[in-house]
Amino acid sequence: MKNRQILKFTHLTEKAMNNVERLNELVFVADIKASKPEIKKAIEDEYKVKVIRINTTIDQKKRKKVTVRLSEDNPAIDIATRLGMI
Repeated sequence: MKNRQILKFTHLTEKAMNNVERLNELVFVADIKASKPEIKKAIEDEYKVKVIRINTTIDQKKRKKVTVRLSEDNPAIDIATRLGMI
């Protein structure tokens, strides 16, 4: 699977924006079939950052929400600004 197929879009909610500022985390919606290693590789390749941890959940709408914690060297606020989240 290619990076663009794995990561569909960013998930913009108030809670997600608070996590960007407080916890250095970003939230994406990913392909339901993508595994954690595939998602981690896609994020690291696409945005040139170091991923510390990935949590995934599948919501009631059958979307895979991915919470990505970035290293302190890569502020999530910078990535969010590049993506137009802020």
